[in-house]
Amino acid sequence: MAVRGRPVRGGPVRLVVRTFSELCLTVGTLIVLFVAYVMFWTGVKAAEASDGQIDRLQDTWARSPLAAPAPGPEAETAPRAPGAYEPGRPFAVMYVPRLGRDWDWPVLEGTGTKTLQKGLGHYAGTARLGETGNFSVAGHRRTYGDPFKDFPRLRPGDAVVLTDGATWFTYRIVNKPYRTVPGDIGVIDDVPRKAGFDGPGRYLTLTTCEPEWGSSHRLIVWAHLDATQPVADGRPRALSG
Repeated sequence: MAVRGRPVRGGPVRLVVRTFSELCLTVGTLIVLFVAYVMFWTGVKAAEASDGQIDRLQDTWARSPLAAPAPGPEAETAPRAPGAYEPGRPFAVMYVPRLGRDWDWPVLEGTGTKTLQKGLGHYAGTARLGETGNFSVAGHRRTYGDPFKDFPRLRPGDAVVLTDGATWFTYRIVNKPYRTVPGDIGVIDDVPRKAGFDGPGRYLTLTTCEPEWGSSHRLIVWAHLDATQPVADGRPRALSG
């Protein structure tokens, strides 16, 4: 006659505990993978995308040179083609020495999600590069290459240099990063009064998210056009240090 085995004590409880433990392990693994994706993989993809945008710009500039305006901060920029910048397409490269010797990012038209995954985004409707008004640009603080990760380090007097392939435009920052809410659209007005500007000029606004891993607020810096020079004359002094 077969011997009946002893019943396993706490069988259902053990099953619940084991299932819960496996669930926690699975969720933990997914969280780790998601963090790795956000912190690493989006950066890899952004680097590839931004490099591709810069390569596209350089090809365009080589095939269709843009005539440089007369030197000086009052010079107007001749458009490469009639009309506004093309949505989602690059038209300039930005350099900010304070953020690193190798810091360079393409500037694309628009601030949509897909656009900001490839580089910095120009607020549609604000001034064109180098023209009278407020040339306004947004960028991610974190993820997609972290272009503005060190935004809080910016200080008055820092240079923000851009090129459209024919001209270098050097802007000078006038304030420490200013914290505000997303709805404060006055920061990109033609004359941003909170920057202390009191009349028309050639201005630049940079915006990013605050806090570092959130988006409840925005950080803002403003700048004014300080100098221009043709690309053919070499790199501007602000980039030669």
